[in-house]
Amino acid sequence: MASLPFVRVALLVSFSVLLTVLLGFGLPALLNAVAKCCGFPETSVTECIVGVYFIFVLYVATPRIPRGSIEVKGKSVFITGCDSGFGHATAKHLHKLGFTVFAGCLFKDKGERGSKELEEMQSDRMKVVQLDVCSEEQVNRAVESVGRGEQRRCVYVWRGGVYDHGDVPPGVRGRVVNLASMYGRMGNALRSPYCVSKYGVEAFSDCLRYEMKAWGVKVSVIEPGNFIVATGILTRDIVATTADKLWREAPPGVQEDYGHAHFDRHMAMMRSYCSSGQKDVQPVLDDITDAITSHRPFTRYNPMEPHWWIRMQVMTHLPAVIADRLYF
Repeated sequence: MASLPFVRVALLVSFSVLLTVLLGFGLPALLNAVAKCCGFPETSVTECIVGVYFIFVLYVATPRIPRGSIEVKGKSVFITGCDSGFGHATAKHLHKLGFTVFAGCLFKDKGERGSKELEEMQSDRMKVVQLDVCSEEQVNRAVESVGRGEQRRCVYVWRGGVYDHGDVPPGVRGRVVNLASMYGRMGNALRSPYCVSKYGVEAFSDCLRYEMKAWGVKVSVIEPGNFIVATGILTRDIVATTADKLWREAPPGVQEDYGHAHFDRHMAMMRSYCSSGQKDVQPVLDDITDAITSHRPFTRYNPMEPHWWIRMQVMTHLPAVIADRLYF
């Protein structure tokens, strides 16, 4: 089976060719008319189209260019949400690379499996701390536990939560890596609460990048695609429990307006998502690592399957009327 990078390149190049062919029939005529009105030679329009297309294909097909790496020894990372999912996997991955990891866990004080597994590593470089990102007191206590010296060269990987730039200690010369989602760039049916939270992470990360530039802090956003199977974030039991609660607590008028058949149809759709997506979180870990260790990290990373990447480009760059017709 072809590797994912090869499949991605093949699909994206095919997409670019298809898009060029579709636009090629009408766009040149339109641009030629505009160029003629402006007094420019008509041939220059065709040359420009070919040039833009060549640059696009080159951008899609070119592998990530190495941009130098920082020295890992003596560096620390502070990670939230390490009980499970991306946070847990990131903590173990970065520890393996040689970082000192401060792993924030919501359920450390309850001895849940995720935090317990990290503590059982019994490593001086794996420090598990109690952290509810919605509690200002716990956030302040966790940051203080890192130590003032460590804070100034620490990388902060925030998997969730809302915070302000005061949570990043002044004088820091490190990085902030926020985990968002492809749904921070585009909406989808039945995803409104999730999309709202991820759009917020995207907007906040942009603001934080501008605000912290004066201190040399670089801010990156990771936008994973569908990793439901890999992270176990959504299961059939969760869908069933949530669906039962939603329907039971809905006012009679709402139940009558929507109808049980409509509700059941959408819940069946949610159950179908439980077995979808990539099974390995390694693409996300690789991008987080690049954001942390590269001398010139990207602003945004898109670890996702090719068809999701194409959909995100269509929904964020083409008119909404086209995207809506294609996907909804």
